[in-house]
Amino acid sequence: MTCSELLIRVGWLTGQSVSFSCGGTDQCGGNVVTWYQKKETETFRAILYISSGGSPTKPYNHPQQDDFSAERDRSSSSLKINKVKLDHSASYYCGCRKPGSHTVKKPEVTVCPVKTEGRVEGDTALMCLASAMYPPLVRISWKRQKGSKEEPAPAEEKQQELSGSKSSAVIRLVKNETLYNYEYICEVQHEGVKTETPTAESKL
Repeated sequence: MTCSELLIRVGWLTGQSVSFSCGGTDQCGGNVVTWYQKKETETFRAILYISSGGSPTKPYNHPQQDDFSAERDRSSSSLKINKVKLDHSASYYCGCRKPGSHTVKKPEVTVCPVKTEGRVEGDTALMCLASAMYPPLVRISWKRQKGSKEEPAPAEEKQQELSGSKSSAVIRLVKNETLYNYEYICEVQHEGVKTETPTAESKL
């Protein structure tokens, strides 16, 4: 964690502007530099990207995207929070693709019930696994549907996030009686593109 990230967390920079710098972007060639936000209990979320000599582009629907701006020159890029709030508390990362490196590859998404330790009788553990994607950063969330009505999965349901070098997963505990009435849908966002994968009623 950088000093600026720590000062944001303890509230000392609230109301001020702060910038984060990322060097070595001359190795990116003509490819874009993407800035990411990582909060403690969440997966990486892309904020914006910027091309060499260009203006920042914000296609990722980040809820705080209007709070950020970015600049880039030949050898570095900077991300600026225009007016710091406590909910900006996070770690910030930049990334790019070198010329000749992998192109974007969308994730393979699998939704299935899994056995977990400590699972309460009457609950089903639903896992949404995203794998084989490039870049390897994704955002996974759950929602549910009853008839034509969709809504976010209830906040009181427990879930666990797992992340590896080539895959990410979110396991959510859902009461079996709820699965009789709702279809759960996993939503994976990768490089600004959303993929939705539903799961039919399942039991372990």
